[in-house]
Amino acid sequence: MDFIEPVLYIGISQSFFAGLLIATRRPFTRADRIMTAWVFLFCIEMIFALVNRTVLDMYSFPFIAFTYGPLLYLYVRHMIRPSLTFSPWNVLHSIPFLIFFAVSVVFREEPIFDDLSGFFVIDRFIPLRIVYGICFFLSVTVYSALSFLEIRNHQRRLRDLISYTSAKLTLNWLKILSITFYTAYVIVFILGGIKIFAGLLPFDPYVLTFFFIAFFSFVYSFYAIRQPGMLDYLSVTREEDGGIPVDGAERYAKSGLREDQAEEYLTRLITFMDEEKPYLNGDLTIADLSLRTGIPKYYITEVLNEKYGRNFFSFINEYRVREVINRMNDPKYQHYTILAIAFDAGFNSKSTFNSFFKTYTGKTPSVYRQLVSKTG
Repeated sequence: MDFIEPVLYIGISQSFFAGLLIATRRPFTRADRIMTAWVFLFCIEMIFALVNRTVLDMYSFPFIAFTYGPLLYLYVRHMIRPSLTFSPWNVLHSIPFLIFFAVSVVFREEPIFDDLSGFFVIDRFIPLRIVYGICFFLSVTVYSALSFLEIRNHQRRLRDLISYTSAKLTLNWLKILSITFYTAYVIVFILGGIKIFAGLLPFDPYVLTFFFIAFFSFVYSFYAIRQPGMLDYLSVTREEDGGIPVDGAERYAKSGLREDQAEEYLTRLITFMDEEKPYLNGDLTIADLSLRTGIPKYYITEVLNEKYGRNFFSFINEYRVREVINRMNDPKYQHYTILAIAFDAGFNSKSTFNSFFKTYTGKTPSVYRQLVSKTG
């Protein structure tokens, strides 16, 4: 398929320059280093494919793709936890890549994997092809799942730490791309199965991977360049005990918070919220509330979760909903739009406001305001 070569040239060019852009960012974080390595590996993969198709056989089957899953997972972990150090154990993630790299180079002149239609041809390499296919599918599946779970847990933990929504903090773009990345490879696997078992496709589905690689090298680098470095939002720990994490089934087992102390903290929090209205600050975080009330962050989280049945996000936004309702009932706010009232009450997202308002009142904001106008 000659049309694949222009795709490779385009992908090589844009991934190379994208890698340079990420590499020159300041500050250059560990997450940036991982993304730089990943984008350059995209570039190398396409260079090898181009050389393999036009000049000489460099390998018997592709092996660089075994790095994509681990690098995605490591990027997610280091993006979520900027203070996380690189562990020597992370080298274990590269074992499948190193094994198949060695095998591919050793047998580079053998017809192991020329075309998917010959995948199940009975020869001495069929066990190798089967093992390769299984390992590659498992690599993509396992690391995509781990990355998705890391991001999902991160988004849940954020609800104990911030009172607003922010795409730069939730990394929702990364979750969507992770799902898309896995879906793209599943499509290739499915089409590959059709090619192998039915022979109905007029082309080798493997070439689609180059389209996907070119696409993802652009999209990942685009968002990675735009993504600012994050503070370590997950460092809400009890330092004197060596750090009790915010998440976990036994997160409060060793907190040392007495029952009477918890009640006193809850009363102090509610009194402060009612009198000072800190929720009007649309960027309010648990660190801000801790500083102004004198209650340690980890105790605020524990008291709200255990005594009030709310996370920090819900706790603050319920106060904002009440503020909106009070203003809707106040004649001097009648000339304000609903969204203006919501933003003035501390909300920074229309969707978050609508969701909380509907949950709290059972009605949409517009319907509720109409009822207020009629009764007024």
